[in-house]
Amino acid sequence: MAAFASIPATIPIARGSISQHRSFTTTGVPVICNRLKLIPKIQFSKTNKLPTRSSCFKTPVSCSLADPETLKTVQTTIAKQLSIDVSSVTPETKFADLGADSLDTVEIMMALEEQFGVSVGEGGAENIATVQDAADLIEKVKAAA
Repeated sequence: MAAFASIPATIPIARGSISQHRSFTTTGVPVICNRLKLIPKIQFSKTNKLPTRSSCFKTPVSCSLADPETLKTVQTTIAKQLSIDVSSVTPETKFADLGADSLDTVEIMMALEEQFGVSVGEGGAENIATVQDAADLIEKVKAAA
């Protein structure tokens, strides 16, 4: 399909048969106009690809409640309970990725309660999936006490 663009009257239009200058209105009636020029329709392509950026522009954002000191203590306690290296315990690490089953998770929470002198309760420990979740829960319980 073609679109029409208005051009100034001073630009000469190639002369030809009347059918070359004929267009149609929305009602379907032919209209003859000497100041319209047929131009090809502009094509737009849809791309689902987002522009990529260099990794140096990515800034990690943390929405944690826990202090860095609390997080470090939680990491060392988890590493000690699971007998693994502390460097493998990062805030984003899930307990399942560390090889901890549900019993290990309960033992970790009991050790954290003893370490920080707080009581988390059974309901609070059920929603913990990552090391950061555990540290945030400890901070939340400490703030409430």
